[in-house]
Amino acid sequence: MFKFLKGVVGGSGTGLKDLPYNIGDPYPSAWGSWNHFRGTSKDDGSPVSIFSLSGNDAQDGHLAAGRNGVKRLRTVRHPNILSFLHSTEVETHDGSTSKVTIYIVTEPVMPLSDKIKELGLKSTQRDEYFALGLHQITKAVSFLNNDCKLVHGNVCLASVVVTPTLDWKLHAFDVLSEFDGSNESASGPMLPFEWLVGTQYKPMEMVKSDWVAIRKSPPWAIDSWGLGCLIYELFSGSKLGKTEELRNTVGIPKSLLPDYQRLLSSMPSRRLNTSKLLENGEYFQNKLVDTIHFMDILNLKDSVEKDTFFRKLPNVAEQLPREIVLKKILPLLASSLEFGSAVAPALTALLKMGSWLSAEDFKVKVLPTIVKLFASNDRAIRVSLLQHVDQFGESMSGQIVDEQVYPHVATGFADTSAFLRELTLKSMLVLAPKLSQRTLSGSLLKYLSKLQVDEEPAIRTNTTILLGNIATYLNEGTRKRVLINAFTVRALRDTFPPARGAGIVALCATSTTYDDTEIATRILPNIVVLTIDQDSEVRSKAFQAVEQFLQILKQNYEKTNAGEAGATGGASAMPETAGLIGWAMSSLTLKGKPLDQASLASSSSAPSLASAASSATTTATEAPSVKASHHTRANSDFTDQPAPTSPTSTDGWGDIENDINEGHESDKDGWDLDPIDEPKPAPALSNIQAAQKRPVSQPSRPPATSSRPKVSTAKATAKLEDDDLWGSIAAPPPATTSRPLNLKKTVQSDDEDPWAAIAAPPPTTRAKPLSSGRGRAAKPAAPKLGAQRINRTSSGM
Repeated sequence: MFKFLKGVVGGSGTGLKDLPYNIGDPYPSAWGSWNHFRGTSKDDGSPVSIFSLSGNDAQDGHLAAGRNGVKRLRTVRHPNILSFLHSTEVETHDGSTSKVTIYIVTEPVMPLSDKIKELGLKSTQRDEYFALGLHQITKAVSFLNNDCKLVHGNVCLASVVVTPTLDWKLHAFDVLSEFDGSNESASGPMLPFEWLVGTQYKPMEMVKSDWVAIRKSPPWAIDSWGLGCLIYELFSGSKLGKTEELRNTVGIPKSLLPDYQRLLSSMPSRRLNTSKLLENGEYFQNKLVDTIHFMDILNLKDSVEKDTFFRKLPNVAEQLPREIVLKKILPLLASSLEFGSAVAPALTALLKMGSWLSAEDFKVKVLPTIVKLFASNDRAIRVSLLQHVDQFGESMSGQIVDEQVYPHVATGFADTSAFLRELTLKSMLVLAPKLSQRTLSGSLLKYLSKLQVDEEPAIRTNTTILLGNIATYLNEGTRKRVLINAFTVRALRDTFPPARGAGIVALCATSTTYDDTEIATRILPNIVVLTIDQDSEVRSKAFQAVEQFLQILKQNYEKTNAGEAGATGGASAMPETAGLIGWAMSSLTLKGKPLDQASLASSSSAPSLASAASSATTTATEAPSVKASHHTRANSDFTDQPAPTSPTSTDGWGDIENDINEGHESDKDGWDLDPIDEPKPAPALSNIQAAQKRPVSQPSRPPATSSRPKVSTAKATAKLEDDDLWGSIAAPPPATTSRPLNLKKTVQSDDEDPWAAIAAPPPTTRAKPLSSGRGRAAKPAAPKLGAQRINRTSSGM
């Protein structure tokens, strides 16, 4: 370890074995006498670049220049200068001869000439990329000349390399030296290793070795000339052969030509300062340069500028070179989102660019950032993630969804914003298939139980739709305990018509789950009552459902009679669902912004499920306003029909919300899910709880005096019949056989009273009838425990 640290700090080691990197294949070109190799780290396999320079004599001038380059590269740091990692010097002996090799390890790069050939850019896209690269190299040269008072001495195409993110980096520091123009006594060469520079790259004063004139020139004079040589080689597509070729300006862009000529001025004092070249707005201001420059200084921008920029970015990215977008802009965008400097619209741009990647690259370059964003507290980021979950949900593994994504998404189920609750609900269509059974049964279903009594009708409707769509991912025991109760006890009783329609369609879509007994005793009785529903869409779906379930029973009956071995329920009679139930449309908004109606459901739903979308979207604009009073609208055919129980009541799913498993298996109001934390109540208490959950109207009683109005017999009969329809979820009936109801009787027996099991015994004395006037001496009738309806009118009516 000490030798390794010595090699890093001191730039030398005892041998190649101390180099903690593997040397790979060489690149075809490199600067000067150096060789450029691909390499990897022995520790983690990360890619690197390895440069080597060999000499037969330790005093060789090339080795001395190489050591100078190692020292300079290690001490000079800038974003556009090649990053130094490690170096070592190895001496090997072969008989009487010795060989010394210097190794430099840097970040992974490749020669610029090779990268240009690989990209193969043409016309405008090529010029934009060249402008970006020249801008980066010019900043590096300006940093050396103006800030560090250093002279590079050999700026050319060979001294530029490119990173995997397509950034241009300056290297080849063998000739680099301090500018000593203020030293009047100096007479020797200012650049000790200037002999390494080719004659075609030297300005006239260097060719003449006029160091006096060079010291009187500005610090940038030599490197400005080199920058002009780099521009020529870029746009001509060939290496500079001789100085006279620099006069050929055919390929130079017109906006850059004046600056190019000033860089190559024959008088050193008139050459353009490299920092002034950066101010050429006409050439350097293009879409690519402006986009990357904005992202480089993103932390300095305000929220309005960021929002405007990222909303335009997806369209701008379409016009930029695809490989530059994926290798340069995409990593910058992912990093800005991950560290919080970007705003929510940036996620749309990230996913747009990510769609251009292969599936494997998407998992490596984009997905880790998205997973981290789910932990963000920014509500706008959470909304954007949920709105686009269908674009990346399939790429996430089940373990990532179950352990890293779902715990953060689940917080949205209880969010105060209805818009966010609904988005969270819809995202489960993509995420639920990847959740474990423990998460599905122990967490998700409990949240869905609460959402099915949400104050927003659209959320209640979509909860039923979601449950129908994810039913296949639940285990058999959970389906048996949950589906029928969720669809019949709550969905079919909802005051919002699309919610009732969604419950019917969900039952049909999951018909293969139920056996004949469940269909006949629990499903059909609850659907048949909806054939006289106030809403025509609900009635239509109810008739279709009745026909479907009767067909299932009929086919199973025929197979039984024929002696065929048939499966229970609709498994053998009905085809499996080929699509998903469509979402209900919603007008929920977040801060005044309308909900994105892009459906997460499959566009090719099965015919049997096609009616779900029409049911759910019947009242798109009524969703936030229709409440329990929806049934008060005028309808001459159904004026006396009682409204279904409010979905916000305590009916249904009680054991899931409170972890209480109620008594009778066939008469449960809620979802019986494990684990159960509380002990099972006594049978008598179970009967009381079940009865209290269903408000039952008392039959009309004859008036005590002539001043009390008579109760409509027909209306009371309809109410009692309606109460009898929900017997499957009410308290169990008494042991004795009930006698037919007779509304004309003045005395009601205990067997006919549904509250007899929990009511107080009748009084021993008969109450005196009230007088027509309400005097002080009048005594009220003895109160009777239990729910009852009391109609009072004034004596004058």
